Amino acid sequence: MQFSKEEVLQFTLEEDVKFIRLAFCDVFGKQKNISILADELERAFRYGIAFDASAIAGFGDEAHSDLLLWPEPETLTLLPWRPEQGRVVRMFARITYPDGTPFECDTRGLLKQAMADAAQAGYAFYFGAEQEFYLFRLDEDGQPTKEPYDSAGYMDIAPDDRGENVRREICLTLEQMGIRPESSHHEEGPGQNEIDFRYADALTAADQAMTFQTVVKTVAHRNGLCADFSPKPLPDAPGNGFHINLSVRPCKQEAVFEAMIAGILTHTQEMTAFLNPTGNSYQRLGKNKAPAYVSWSAENRSQLIRIPAAADAYRRMELRSADPAANPYLAFALMIYAALDGLANNTPLPAPSDVNFFKLSAETLAQYQKLPASLHDACKAAAESAFVRAHIPSRVLDIYCSR
Repeated sequence: MQFSKEEVLQFTLEEDVKFIRLAFCDVFGKQKNISILADELERAFRYGIAFDASAIAGFGDEAHSDLLLWPEPETLTLLPWRPEQGRVVRMFARITYPDGTPFECDTRGLLKQAMADAAQAGYAFYFGAEQEFYLFRLDEDGQPTKEPYDSAGYMDIAPDDRGENVRREICLTLEQMGIRPESSHHEEGPGQNEIDFRYADALTAADQAMTFQTVVKTVAHRNGLCADFSPKPLPDAPGNGFHINLSVRPCKQEAVFEAMIAGILTHTQEMTAFLNPTGNSYQRLGKNKAPAYVSWSAENRSQLIRIPAAADAYRRMELRSADPAANPYLAFALMIYAALDGLANNTPLPAPSDVNFFKLSAETLAQYQKLPASLHDACKAAAESAFVRAHIPSRVLDIYCSR
């Protein structure tokens, strides 16, 4: 539901809302928030809420520490796990300097700009997210362990699949927040799960990806568990992927769909630092169906990009390299710009690689371009990329590449 400022103010009065969380994220996609009392909401809309940016890595220092949060009323949602009396709601917030200038490290704002640039070019992009996560037990002190909640396998059912009720609670909680999951199931790893979403516009899909991780971690903790979204939680088990489905409208000609894919293939190596932003990310790539080479094919899950079997109305590409450590706002923005580059230049799509990359000889693999093998290599590719520099503010790029 889309709310105006006036409707939000009325909602807080009628629904006994006592606290409003203004949510944002740092450049790496880690969610942050500040809570204000309902009486402060009108002031927040009018003047913004100041916060100390120097305490957030990359946001500022002691000499330039003040930034403002401005709640976006259309993102209002109740937090169902908070009390019924004295309710708590959340809104995403844009970030500015005290003079009103947009803050360049507000990655949600960067995605908004990418969407506006796409619209100006005559296109709209739709995203569907698939995020995997592990459920681990807590120890007697309530600290996370690496002991999986179960030992079930891919799409197993209860009683082997012990995460069934946890996934159910997650899906029901998301529905209460106005987010519609599409499907859920046990994944290949012990204690590993996946929940997929219907496609949405880029900003909605990124907001949902952020909300999803919060809900999963909250529900898991309520069930005495820890949810782990790290790319490779267990060295000898499948890693967690963030498979990103992307479609373009209008797409009346095959050439439009192909140019979109070609643009993303062209720039994936340069974007990898943002799709796989931790050292742990590179322990996942090239193993257990996670790609390591620049390639595409229909349905083939060993590829960087695959085209899932679907009716024309749902035709899409799936990027399989990203992992849940990625900031979805940056990931989606870069994918939009890469797609637009392919469309603007009518970039030809190379022939599909209808092979299983996990069974090819070293000699055959040498014919393909490889994704960066480490975070250092990925950051080097990003820092040297004219494409990345054109679309990612230098301050954000420096934060990613100075680690």
